[in-house]
Parts: sequence; structure tokens; C-alpha cells
Amino acid sequence: MARKNIIGILDGTSERYGRGIAFALNGLILLSAIAIAVETIPDLPAAIHLWLTRFEMLVLAVFVMEYLLRLYSSPNPLRYALSFWGLIDLLSCLPVFGFFNNEWQAARTLRLIRVVRLLKLFRTSAAARRLLRAFRQVRDELGVFLILAALVLYVSSVGIYMFEHEAQPDVFSSIPISLWWAVASLTTVGYGDMYPITAGGRIFTTIVLFIGLGVVAVPTAIITAALTEQELETSLEKDDHDEKT
Repeated sequence: MARKNIIGILDGTSERYGRGIAFALNGLILLSAIAIAVETIPDLPAAIHLWLTRFEMLVLAVFVMEYLLRLYSSPNPLRYALSFWGLIDLLSCLPVFGFFNNEWQAARTLRLIRVVRLLKLFRTSAAARRLLRAFRQVRDELGVFLILAALVLYVSSVGIYMFEHEAQPDVFSSIPISLWWAVASLTTVGYGDMYPITAGGRIFTTIVLFIGLGVVAVPTAIITAALTEQELETSLEKDDHDEKT
């Protein structure tokens, strides 16, 4: 079998086997997510725990095999290994080392990494590919926005510190601590663990909350516009294909 055919099968684009393989891999990922949740149940019977361990070994074996096949089939293995999906595939395989070392098996980091495999569900999704193209299309605008958002966060934390430090020295004890308040306020979450009590602090908070609405709305509008453009391009390509056929 040609190497490019293997990639097509694994990506779900092959007409003969792709859809079935993609469905099986996605099903395995979903079942593994359920298994991760079930194994945290207290007083789980030993028999169920054993079957969950065996299932995890099966999942890891499949993902390791998939990763090796992708390395073998890729025209540029190093480029694939350093790509976003290559790193996701590698992280999905890392928990296999826990079965060779009992101390590693108990490590929280390796157990947490298993959740990364859920990202693999988006690999064969056409909608996810359009979203990824949309992100690439507006990456410069998003980069500028992230810098602006970071500056707003810093200015907000400095401002609330200046207004509230004397009134609440234990709560707003420093600018880095005040940064948590700025994050909660700009994202319009407002946990309530830190809040202003001075008139100046409340006025400043009102301004920050209005800015926070814009912080949330701006990237949403940028990505939505890019997705609309992607949908239009996809529709035009489909129309051209239908006319040719």
C-alpha cells in the first residue's frame, strides 16, 4: 500500500477505508474519555479497574501504532513530528511509559496527558479544518489583539491596586495578586473573592467591565468573519466541482 494511501486512511479521506477507520478511532477516543472518568469513582471494584487498565493498554497500543504509521508514511517525518497534530499524537502516546514504571503510572502529569487525545477528534472533522484555516487567516489580527488584551490586563491590575490597596491591604496586596481580579473582571466572570469597596475602585471597575465586554467580543467577531469567508470559499469550490462534473 502506498504511503499516501495510509495517510488518507488515517485521516478519514480515503474512499474505501477512511470513513470506517476514522469512525473507529473516534469511537475509541470517546470510550477512553469515559474510562478516564469511571476510574476516578471511589471504591471501584478490582475487576472493573483491571478491565479499565487493559482497555487503556489497548488504546495506547492503537495510538502508538497510528503515530508510527504516520511517521513512516509522512513525506517529511521530522516536519510531521514537530507539527501541531504530530505533537498531539506524541502526547497521546506518552502515557504508555507509565506501564513500564510504577512511579510514572501514578504521576498526575501522565494521567492528565490522556485527556489530550480528545483533540484528535477534530482531526477528521471538516468543520474543524475550516476553523483552523480561519485561525491561520486572522492570526496577525489575533496576535495584535492578544498584545492589547495583555496591556489592558496589566493596566487594570495596576489601577485597581492603586484604588484599593490602602482600603484592603490583605486582598489587593500587590499588583501580581490584583492581576487575578483583572482577569476575572475582564472576562466578565467575577468570582467575588476580590471586589472593590471604595468609590474610586467601583467606578474603575465599571469601566473595566465595559472594556471586558469588548475583550470578549472582538476576537469572536474576527473569527466569525473568517469562518464566513471560509464557508463562502468552500461553497464556491463545491459549485465549481459540480459544474466540471
